[in-house]
Order: sequence, then structure tokens, then C-alpha cells
Amino acid sequence: MSTVKNSTNAFENIPSIKAKTLRINLNPNIYGTFAEIGAGQETARQFFRAGGASGTIAKAMSAYDKSFSDAIYGVEKDGRYVTQSRLKRMLEHEMRLVEERISRESNPDYLFFSFANTVATIDFSKRYKGHGWVGIRFQLDPKQKEYDEIVLHIRFKQNEARLQQETLGILGVNLIYGAFFKYHKPKKLLKYLYDHIDRDTIEIDMVNFMGPHFKDVDNRLMSLQLIRNDMTDAVMFGPDGNNLLPAAVLYKKNILALRGSFRPVTKVNMDMFQKSYDIFIREQTVEYENTIVVFEITLSNLKASGEIDEQDFMDRAELLCSLGHTVLISNFKEYYKLVEYFNNYTKAKIGITMGVNNLVDVFDEKYYRHLSGGILEAFGKLFFKDLKVYLYPMKDPETGQIMTSNNVKVHPRMKELYKFFKYNGKVMDIIDYDPDIMHIFSREVLRRITSGEDGWEEMLPEGIAEVIKEKQLFTRKLIAEDESS
Repeated sequence: MSTVKNSTNAFENIPSIKAKTLRINLNPNIYGTFAEIGAGQETARQFFRAGGASGTIAKAMSAYDKSFSDAIYGVEKDGRYVTQSRLKRMLEHEMRLVEERISRESNPDYLFFSFANTVATIDFSKRYKGHGWVGIRFQLDPKQKEYDEIVLHIRFKQNEARLQQETLGILGVNLIYGAFFKYHKPKKLLKYLYDHIDRDTIEIDMVNFMGPHFKDVDNRLMSLQLIRNDMTDAVMFGPDGNNLLPAAVLYKKNILALRGSFRPVTKVNMDMFQKSYDIFIREQTVEYENTIVVFEITLSNLKASGEIDEQDFMDRAELLCSLGHTVLISNFKEYYKLVEYFNNYTKAKIGITMGVNNLVDVFDEKYYRHLSGGILEAFGKLFFKDLKVYLYPMKDPETGQIMTSNNVKVHPRMKELYKFFKYNGKVMDIIDYDPDIMHIFSREVLRRITSGEDGWEEMLPEGIAEVIKEKQLFTRKLIAEDESS
């Protein structure tokens, strides 16, 4: 047992890896298989070394040869092996074998599980650090027909394959231990995945909880925990609420990103999206079938009152998902970091939709003082690739003037730099905007909702007001406070 200091400055006892494996091995009912491809049998090895594994491990295997692997698990449509689809096949196949080969009549109290991983460790050139999929399918009740499941994606950060293998083995133990003993606290289960692992050795950028014991778990909220716990810089979820792997969604895609608070999503947000998308999709190098639109919220945008309000986050996510959009939550305060992130996965066209006020901020030097190259370094990263900014106009509340790229006021020192990007076609005005909605701001809509005023409904896209009322979005916390007072 080791003692560590957690984020609340309280000390808690963390079981050692041997203690975790022994607790599982000495449990007479936990019984299952290990299938590990790509980095050795690192997780199974931890259980064998602890002792007493014969009562836990029905089988441990590695199908390294691709022909053997295909013969066992089938051939993937894309021909790849380190994929979520491959992991799912492994979990399903191994669990089916346990069910077929272990008699329920002789072992009525067994809790079956199958643990699997398929990974690629660092290559010889050390250009690609490696990544992988790790998962467990398991029972918490012998009579349980539908299995519970936890699946996660990892990225290695270490520069030596041996170290990556060791880290993977520890992570696997933490996952199995968490599945059986911390399943009722999924947020803590996530944090415990890093027991005895340094945060800078491995990144977890996707996780999904499924099954009867996780029916009340919202995977979007689990995504948020990955960011909050510094496990990754960005997470993504689809309209169905399930978490997606950003690398898989963004790979070689044309990307149009719209950043906002979406608190709530308004007609202006949707006009910005639709009008910029119409321009983006007509760009010469952009293909409709190979384009993804991402609604992005930064972590700082979620900290409305200094701390992240999880219910507020869920309300925003609910609305964006109901409109059928893919959502990215990121830790990128500056736009250039967001573009740099996209550039990791695609060399295709990238478009950023923003309002005039956001563009003014982009050209503010104070945001780049931490960079040795200052604003020039940031702009080199922001506009380095095939990127274009689609600028939505703003109505000056005092003068009534429509602010566009032609009359936007940037700092005097930045004027020439701005002109350079403007005249090189990096900034394009959205000209067919709806002038009748320019008075709409999310903060005003939110104020009206929370204060019970009328007139906010027509400021929102069709159907959104009904969703807010039906599910009491942005007001549930207030209602709870009123009831408790």
C-alpha cells in the first residue's frame, strides 16, 4: 500500500499493483481470459507474478502473427489491427469461449470477464510514439445476461518500447481492478487508472462505459473528466452522446470548426455555421464526403463562475447533440493550438468560423507573451497550413455600424500584420448573414431563461426552446436550490 497526495491535498492509500492483482486472484469467483496483441502479455504477467492466478486466468494469449489473428478474430474491413473494432471482436470472441467452455452448473458463482488490448508501441525511427485500445467485458452478477464493458483509447508518450509495455501492464491491472471494485464510482475509476503511472507517460483520449451497471453514466460527462484530470487535451462525442476518438474522426478530413460557449446555442450560432459551411464546401479542394463539422467548446468557456459546472456542461451538450452535431471539448485557449491539434490528423483544408470580436482577440499580443516568438510564432502555426477564417459580422451596439474584416479595429501595432493575412485571402467575410438576428447574444438568452422572462424562445433554432423547457435545461440547478431553501 502506498500513500499519495490527491488533488484535494488529502492523503489517500493507493493499493500497490501486487495488492490489486492479489485481491482479484484470491477472489474465488472472478474468472476470465486475457488477449493481448502488440506489446506482450504485460497485464497477464502482473497477475501471474502475484501468485494464485490459476483461480483467475482461464487463458492468456497473444496472436502476433496477422494470419493467426485473422483466423481467430476475423478480417477487419479496413485491414487494420489497432482499432476499436478489433478490440470489440476480441472481447466478444473471448467471452463467448468462456461461456462455451466453462460449465455454469459446476461454477454457478463465477463472474466471467474478458480483458483485451491491441496496441502498437513506438517504432524504430521513434517518429510515432504508438497508441492502442484497451477494454474489459465483465459480469458483476453471475445471472447477468448483458455484460458491462469499459473501452478506452491510449497514446504512449515514452520513448522506449519496454517502458511503454510496462506502463500498459499497470494500466491493465488498474482497469480490471476498477471494473470489479470501483464500478459504482466511474469518475474515481477513471482517476485510479493512473495509479502508479506518471501522467506524462500515457494519454487516455477516449473512454466509453456500457452495460446495465453503467446505464446512468453519461459518457459525455466521462469525456469531461478526461480533460479535467489532465489525461488528454481534447475529447469528442457524437450526436448519440457516445465518445469518439478524435484521431479517427478527423483523420485526413476537411475540418470546419465553430468555437463558442453555446450557452445556449442560438440562431446566430446556427447562421454562422450554415453560412460558413456553404462557403467552405464550395472551396476547390473540399469534398462533401470527406468533410467534418465540429462545434468546439474550450475548457475555459466551461468555467462560467471559476469552476466547471457539470450540469451546465451537460445542458449545452444536450442541445448540440439534439441538433445532430459533433462536439469537441478542448483545453486550447488560443486558436493556434486548436489548429495545431487539427494539423496532427489532417493535411486537408481547415476552416475556422468566428465572430469579429474573436478576431480582435486573435490579434491581441497579450495572449502570446508565453511564446518565445510571440504573436509571429502563434500566427506561423495558425496560418501555416491551408487554413481560412470565415468571419461573421457584428453590429456595434453603440453606433449600429456593421463590423466586418474591412473596418475591424485591431491594435495599431497589428494593423500591417492583419493586412498581410487579409489580403492573402486568409480571412473571408460572411456576407449573406441574417441581419434580423444580430441582436441575439447567448448571455442575454440565458439571463431571460434563468429569470423567467418571456421572449427568448424565438432567439433559438427551431425545436431548441421545447427541449430546454421539457428537460428544464439551465434551470434545474435553480429549481433544486429553491426546493432546498
